Amino acid sequence: MTASPTRSHETTITVVADAFGRDLKAAYATIARIVAEARARGTDLLVLPEACLGGYLPSLGSVHDDEETLARRRRNLPPAFALDGPEIARVAALAGGMTVLLGLCEATQEAGAEVRYNTAVALTGDGVLAAHRKVHQPLGENLSYAAASAFEAFDSPVGRIGMLICYDKAFPEASRTLALDGAEIIAALSAWPTARTAAADRIEDDRWKKRFDLYDAARALDNQVVWAASNQTGTFGSLRFVGNAKIVGPGGDVRAETGVAGGLATVTLDVHAELAAVRQGMYALRDRRPEAYRLDAVLPDYPAERPEPAYA
Repeated sequence: MTASPTRSHETTITVVADAFGRDLKAAYATIARIVAEARARGTDLLVLPEACLGGYLPSLGSVHDDEETLARRRRNLPPAFALDGPEIARVAALAGGMTVLLGLCEATQEAGAEVRYNTAVALTGDGVLAAHRKVHQPLGENLSYAAASAFEAFDSPVGRIGMLICYDKAFPEASRTLALDGAEIIAALSAWPTARTAAADRIEDDRWKKRFDLYDAARALDNQVVWAASNQTGTFGSLRFVGNAKIVGPGGDVRAETGVAGGLATVTLDVHAELAAVRQGMYALRDRRPEAYRLDAVLPDYPAERPEPAYA
């Protein structure tokens, strides 16, 4: 694990829950408005949602989809961007001295073919600091994106950060890997929707919304890190998003949240001091017993009609 430098200063973190779709002009206007409001709050780290530049998928697919459905999904994929392209540079220019995290569809060339990833990017006015490609894919997301296979923290002007995208946070191994790589802040960027079946009339009562909140608190506490979770709001295609961006302290306590309607939530804290205080006694990373964990255990069989997965 990379050691954190000794320091004592406050960091202002702002997380966002807002609506983003295919209209890039509207997305840039929304990002510019948010950046201006965050700057007025003295924000050092701004966490925007997954897929805020170009929008998310209009639906989550299935391997059982017919060809007409697959063709329709291919026609409605989000625009894809290169990380060194003008679209990212435009957001970097807005960021200035602020560290901004945002989600998008990334296009890259692999073996002579275009490959798309669901990607989170960290940037400042000087350019891209780091990128994380989504590893865990819910339901039929693999029909639209390739899956990555790594979690790595990175150094930034606000300290060492790790990034996750949506379903990644349902897996404790993902955030633990980032914490062991020295992440003091873990940012989870999401386009997390309500349940696909038996959805509640009120988003506040939706079971997927409850899972979203539970993962945020549990992963912060699991790793004794500051947790910054963003999300989309509103509807896109067949999806309705649960909003409720939040900042969670390293003791699992929610410090600020937007609620399902969305907006900005901001907290100012001394990250290093917060981590030091909560890790004084029970320090989860130190007290691990890796030799006792069956990391190579065989996945148990499930019945043919599987129960709904954690994200589904």
